[in-house]
Amino acid sequence: MTTEAHVIRANRPEDADRIVEIWCSSVDATHDFLSAEDRVSIEALVAEHIPKANLDVLVDEDDTPHAFLKMDGEMIDALFVAGDRLAQGLGSAMMRHAIDKYGARILEVNEQNPQAVAFYKRCGFEVTGRTETDDHGRPYPTLTMTLVA
Repeated sequence: MTTEAHVIRANRPEDADRIVEIWCSSVDATHDFLSAEDRVSIEALVAEHIPKANLDVLVDEDDTPHAFLKMDGEMIDALFVAGDRLAQGLGSAMMRHAIDKYGARILEVNEQNPQAVAFYKRCGFEVTGRTETDDHGRPYPTLTMTLVA
C-alpha cells in the first residue's frame, strides 16, 4: 500500500534493529512517565518479541522503516512512529492502513500518554474502558479505545 511518498510493507528480518530503534525513539519522545527500570525492562521484551512478530512497516523511498504496526485481529496491538518523525502524518497513514486493511476497531493506550490519546480521538476512537495497571501489572493506567467514526 502506498501513501504519499511512503510505502507500507511487511517487516523483514533485516528490519529488526530499526524496529527496536523506532520503539525506543518513540517511547523516549512520548513516555516520560515510565520509570527508568520499567523502560529498560520493556525495551528488552520489545527487542526479544516485536521484531519477530508479523508487522507492517512504513518505509521511505530508501526502504528505511519509520513506523510499525502490529495487529491482533481487529485490535491494534502496537503502533509506533520514530520520535523524529512524529506529527508528520505517518501515524495517520498507519491508522488508515490498520482500519482499511485489518478492520481495526479497538486499541489500548497508556493514559499517561496524552499525545497518543488525543491522536486516537482524532482518528475516531473513544475511551470505552480503563485499567489501573498495564497488562504486566505495572502502575501505568491503560485506556481501551473503540472506533466510533
